[in-house]
Amino acid sequence: MSAIALHARPSKDFDARLTRTRALLRHIVGRFARAAGDAHPPVTQASSLGAEDMVISHLLEDLRLDVDIFVLQTQMLHPETDQLLARLQASSRLPVRVYQPQAESVVQFVAREGDRAMFRSIALRKACCGIRKMEPLGRALAGRQAWITGLRREQSGARADVPAEDTSDPAILKVNPLADWSWGDVWHYIAQHHVAYNPLHDQFYPSIGCAPCTRAISLGEDFRAGRWWWEDEAAKECGLHVAGTTPISSRQEATA
Repeated sequence: MSAIALHARPSKDFDARLTRTRALLRHIVGRFARAAGDAHPPVTQASSLGAEDMVISHLLEDLRLDVDIFVLQTQMLHPETDQLLARLQASSRLPVRVYQPQAESVVQFVAREGDRAMFRSIALRKACCGIRKMEPLGRALAGRQAWITGLRREQSGARADVPAEDTSDPAILKVNPLADWSWGDVWHYIAQHHVAYNPLHDQFYPSIGCAPCTRAISLGEDFRAGRWWWEDEAAKECGLHVAGTTPISSRQEATA
């Protein structure tokens, strides 16, 4: 059964949620206008190419907003994710920028710790995330004023209080336009608008990250149970969306 057939069940107030989301995206992009001569727009979307992010990219295109999209190519993504990235790059009217980790940092880490280091300790897994995600994130967000993510309150207990506008980092605004959307809302939108999505979602992968750190989940398991499943629930973030961790500070830590 496809993810659409399984999940596309909108909330009773879906239309109102969609209206609020569109209004928020227009407001944010209008608030941070591009200055003359700027190479990149001040607002960017962080896309992991998951279902939520594909919905946001579609909304941004549909609204014809002056934004771009960036993807962190960790060099450990699933083949299905790589294929979806290529499809997005070929079809998107918005610029799609790809950021990769520093090659020498990856080579040194793998030579020192091995390519399965993430399974040995939380510290090593976070070090891997630091090299492959956090340092490239810092480069992707350099000079930006706001970034858009696919965070939803329903995704996990750690994200239950996600605001639509997160001002906790004084250096950059984080915008979560799907904060109050349900999983059913996401798939209803995908079905309505024929949005491309990762086929791993059809194989019970609700949350998709690097291949070694992602597995399918079983019926009744938590939404993010397939991410770093060997770790304690409280540790299940890579650093991109941890409260109190800013892209600038994370970049400095990763390159120190």
